[in-house]
Amino acid sequence: MVDCDPMSKIVPLPRGDARAAVLEAARQLFAARGLHEVTMAEVAQAAGVARATVFNQFGSKHALVDAITAEVLAGYVMLLDNALTQRDVPTPVLIRTLFETMGRGIEDNERFYRAVFREIAKVSLGLDEGGDVQRMRMTALDRLLQLHTRGQARGDLVRDRRPEDMASAFDGLVFGTIVHWLYEARGEPLHARMLRAAEILLGGCAADPDAVHEGPIPILYVAPDAPRPARPAARRKARRKRR
Repeated sequence: MVDCDPMSKIVPLPRGDARAAVLEAARQLFAARGLHEVTMAEVAQAAGVARATVFNQFGSKHALVDAITAEVLAGYVMLLDNALTQRDVPTPVLIRTLFETMGRGIEDNERFYRAVFREIAKVSLGLDEGGDVQRMRMTALDRLLQLHTRGQARGDLVRDRRPEDMASAFDGLVFGTIVHWLYEARGEPLHARMLRAAEILLGGCAADPDAVHEGPIPILYVAPDAPRPARPAARRKARRKRR
């Protein structure tokens, strides 16, 4: 039975802890019921704080959604940062791994991402400028440029295309594939679509689209306390191509 007394679970929390509790409660509620079906009062109750605390921390539901969207984009930046640390892995292998890792992560929490990607789309289209969301979006684009510039310098990517154009193509294929899967009829896992999208990108920009890596394919993201993710298909492909 739902506790109808919103004050019954209020526990005084330090400012930082209160913000984290509100964000976590909102993520859980949005994942379970969708963004627009959840009220700020329900977020407060689930977080164990007063409704006023939620508004003190975020000001509005829109600001709360922006904070969660910025966290999602921060996860995207983290994946790209981790890819950039893999200096011995060929760029085509990293690109496949990035596409598949993102696909699997979104599959695991589809309803939550369906709500969040509407907010990301607003920023991408210039409909919601400023704030942490746009800053994280620009940071992600910068990391993509670094990845493609490095890949070109190493000879992994063709030299007759600008790194900016390749980075833009990566970004467009990632978000386009995710959006189509989230909002249209689908009969296959997202990660399978993402791998095909990666092959389309590599077909136009990789010096050797079939480049392999003899070592283990990097795990670019593991959530805290989460089970180890499935080994990316990119590694299985690499092993099949070994001579």
